[in-house]
Amino acid sequence: MANYFNLKRTHNCGELNEGNVGQLVTLTGWVRDIRDLGQLRFVTLRDRYGITQIVFYPENREIYNLMQTVRPESVIGISGIVLSRGENKNKNMPTGGIEVKAENLEVMNNSEIPPFVVDGYVGVSEAVRLEHRYLDLRTEPIQQTLILRHNITHSVRSYLHEKLFLEIETPILTKSTPEGARDYLVPSRVNKGTFFALPQSPQLFKQILMVAGYDKYYQIARCFRDEDLRNDRQPEFTQIDIELSFCDPEDIYDLIEGMLSKVMKETKGVDIQTPFLRLSYEEAMNRFGSDKPDIRFALEFTDLTKFFENSSFELFKAADGKFVKSIIVPNGASFSRKEIDILTETAKTYHAKGLAWLKYQGGTFSGSVAKVLTDSEKEQLVSDFGVKENDLILIVADNYKITHAALGAVRLDVAKKLDLIDNSKFAFLWVTKFPMFEWSEEDQRYSSMHHPFTSPVVEHLHHLDEGGDPSQMLSLSYDVVLNGFELGGGSIRIFQKDVQKKVFSFLGISDKEAEEKFGFLLQALQFGAPPHGGIALGLDRLVMLLSPTAKSIRDVIAFPKTQKASCLMTSAPSVVAEAQLTELGIELKK
Repeated sequence: MANYFNLKRTHNCGELNEGNVGQLVTLTGWVRDIRDLGQLRFVTLRDRYGITQIVFYPENREIYNLMQTVRPESVIGISGIVLSRGENKNKNMPTGGIEVKAENLEVMNNSEIPPFVVDGYVGVSEAVRLEHRYLDLRTEPIQQTLILRHNITHSVRSYLHEKLFLEIETPILTKSTPEGARDYLVPSRVNKGTFFALPQSPQLFKQILMVAGYDKYYQIARCFRDEDLRNDRQPEFTQIDIELSFCDPEDIYDLIEGMLSKVMKETKGVDIQTPFLRLSYEEAMNRFGSDKPDIRFALEFTDLTKFFENSSFELFKAADGKFVKSIIVPNGASFSRKEIDILTETAKTYHAKGLAWLKYQGGTFSGSVAKVLTDSEKEQLVSDFGVKENDLILIVADNYKITHAALGAVRLDVAKKLDLIDNSKFAFLWVTKFPMFEWSEEDQRYSSMHHPFTSPVVEHLHHLDEGGDPSQMLSLSYDVVLNGFELGGGSIRIFQKDVQKKVFSFLGISDKEAEEKFGFLLQALQFGAPPHGGIALGLDRLVMLLSPTAKSIRDVIAFPKTQKASCLMTSAPSVVAEAQLTELGIELKK
């Protein structure tokens, strides 16, 4: 049977070296660039493995002239002799010591002029790149990132296989059990008027697998959430999903630290220190204002709440539930008023009323609140809080949530401005002992900090009973954090039906609603459910953080969506034919 091409490659474009000099080889790939030097025509040929220089000599007039018709990004095949470049070698190319003298040329597919130069597309908008994603995917940064993604996934699978985990797939078409973000719904043609949901995570199914006795499960799982997007969110994403039986948090920590150590060593050549630092949720918030703190730099919070408890200044005046926190910026007195105003706007974005500030220069304080401080208070700031010459103090005073969120954001902005972040560093840590519930002012009720299947610490179970205080409950939950990003989160699960029903009840989920949404889980818990727990790590986010070029998770997904949840290449989502809607029993509102 005839092929659509005649020249069959013998080597890829990244493997030839001076040991191949004199050999007859055949290469295939894409034309990266063409340089015409009069008597010689040079072509750089590219494939996913690398690039090789090809040289066309005018004495081979047929292929020399044919090459004149070829445009960049065309697919060609060449055969020829490997030559040494001698003193002209390109030390910046792995194949820079050789070139191939073309003796045969086959133009397999001559490209139209591309909308942007694939190599070095400086100034090209992301929208244009995503519309022509098939060209964007040819670029070296994207290819190297997707290769990194493959290597990370391979390393994870190898590690978990060695630990006797089973890779088990769970359904993509499942039951709608919204627990936070909106579900993507899929109408059923067979059962008109009913809908499947795409899974936000395999949470309930992996718990069912534990009940079924599989002991150790994992999956590189596709998940779907209909939520507002940002740089580290996509409507469809991938989790490294893990669950195991008869475990406690220490087992999870050891497992994941071992897995990430293997990934970092095999994909980045980096040895990371274990065990990871562990911070309770309370400590992380009090020191850094975040439950996913970036610990590559200092700028820890200084608590001034008691210091200002008798202040007459309205902003600092002691009141029930008010917290006054600050960061002391070494040599920050050089900040201009405009720069401080920009930081103030950051604080206001997180609903702070403002950002108070003080500069300490020449032994005196100046700034927005200098006049309200007494002499003794100024002396105490220096003696008790370590304020030094040329320091800048930035202060937020509000309720717990606003104070920590606003000052935490200001801390990050200051670190970026002062170039305090070592981008070559990988700082892992665990954040533990999260509150079981968080209060929603909007809904005027408690909701789960993680999800409603998270187990409380045993000592706090009594708070679920009548008269208990759920605001004091801590959960057996944990997040693994890398460089200020939540890499993954998990918990020890509730495995007893009565406890699960109490948690549902406290969250305002009636017995009827619980049965409708989670009846199969509640039933399964009656039939010998073991203690179990797990974690899910964001694969896309991990790749983004390990890639030297990725700026968002759109750069680590082969075919991503925009921030408006659309695909510019395929024009999805799209309108469908009326006949398709009729078949599904759906009528659109005008």
